[in-house]
Amino acid sequence: MKTKGIFLSTLILILVSCGNNPKNANKKVETETTAMEEKQTTATEEKQLAFDPATLGEEPLLDIQTSEGVITIKLYKETPLHRDNFLKLAAESFYNGVIFHRVIKGFMIQAGDPASKNPKPGARYGAGGPGYTVDAEFRPQYKHKKGALAAARQGDQVNPKKASSGSQFYIVESPAACAQLDGAYTVFGETVSGIDVIDKIAAAATDDADRPAKDIFIIAIKPAKK
Repeated sequence: MKTKGIFLSTLILILVSCGNNPKNANKKVETETTAMEEKQTTATEEKQLAFDPATLGEEPLLDIQTSEGVITIKLYKETPLHRDNFLKLAAESFYNGVIFHRVIKGFMIQAGDPASKNPKPGARYGAGGPGYTVDAEFRPQYKHKKGALAAARQGDQVNPKKASSGSQFYIVESPAACAQLDGAYTVFGETVSGIDVIDKIAAAATDDADRPAKDIFIIAIKPAKK
């Protein structure tokens, strides 16, 4: 059985390194981030939105349509930075086609890496994003309960302010295992329906990197059907 230490490490995004020199690694990451930001800006200007986030309420309901079923989530108004960013990306169809690249039964399921679109067999994902981070929004009333929606992030050594990934998120499968993350990772929503889908995804057979043997896709994230 995997230790809690290993559990925690699975949520830390992997930095691209350049040799063994931290300065070189930082420069490479910064350069790639700048290029990605420019590409994202151009792409955003050209594409039409799947829906208008401004028409949704303070705590919008969204359907995460996956290849294993639908997970309906509610975003919290008390975490507006994360709510608005998630809505923005969903409206831009950013999540369409990404896979759940890290799945651990008895812990959580993770997705949101744009590099995982058109996934290659055996490839490892988890380092990608939109080219920016989101400031932490820790709220003591929001814990890592079953079905909680939270933001993945880089580790404390390179991210002392605990800023969230711009796009990667995870959904809690086991509250007991994820309780250690309370106050360290931003919880910004919860599952309203589809717990059975979460459990189904979490039960998938995985490789040594916790990637499901059979890819599980996010088809789209859209306003929930009433």
